[in-house]
Amino acid sequence: MQPTPDFSPQKLAKSLLRRSRQGALATLMPECGDPYCSLVNLASHPDGSPILLISRLAVHTKNILADSRVSLMLDERSAGDPLEGARIMLSGRAELAEDEKDLLERRYLNAHPSAEAFVSFKDFSFFRIRPTGTHLVAGFGRIVDLRPEQFLTDLSGAEDLMAAEAGAVAHMNADHRDAMGLYATKLLGAAAGDWRCTGCDPEGLDMQDGQTALRLDFPERVTDGTALRKMLVRLASEARAKTDREID
Repeated sequence: MQPTPDFSPQKLAKSLLRRSRQGALATLMPECGDPYCSLVNLASHPDGSPILLISRLAVHTKNILADSRVSLMLDERSAGDPLEGARIMLSGRAELAEDEKDLLERRYLNAHPSAEAFVSFKDFSFFRIRPTGTHLVAGFGRIVDLRPEQFLTDLSGAEDLMAAEAGAVAHMNADHRDAMGLYATKLLGAAAGDWRCTGCDPEGLDMQDGQTALRLDFPERVTDGTALRKMLVRLASEARAKTDREID
């Protein structure tokens, strides 16, 4: 089916990848090739690809180590009929991510602070799913297949931003929680809460209150720390201006 004119499948798929904290992971049983499905927690790499922290004692991890092909189902978890909400089925390969362990650990624990104890367990490891494609279903006339370049964030030229990300996240959470609340309530229409920053990338900022996650898209791409600071100040000003208009 072709998407309707007011529908951006790329934007919706990106948002679901960033906001999802759990998903159904399908792997292949090595002895017989049968599919095996399990519930997993996840976070996102700066490019949007899923990060998993899983135990080698688990069946799904043993399956991945024998055959890295996986699929991951993510949905909006919206109220009412779950089939009326958007969902994606992402296909790809799950790779043991030893070369990016520090980055993946930081972003995963930002999304799942309670998982910190598992990081030190010898049987737990970080895996990153390298997508080969995704199938998006978002209602009647809104069924689209996407290539990785259509739903992943291009990190090329953003090395300075990625180097500054950890410090920027810590700074926002330590000194600008009021701004985080404004982004959530005034720009994204969310309820007031204890919103904190979990990550940033050239295209946006990720926020979370408990297990509820939001994605704040930037109106323009940013590639370094200076541009990020200016963008966040600009968005905070827009949120405060909206507050002032509501008061008036």
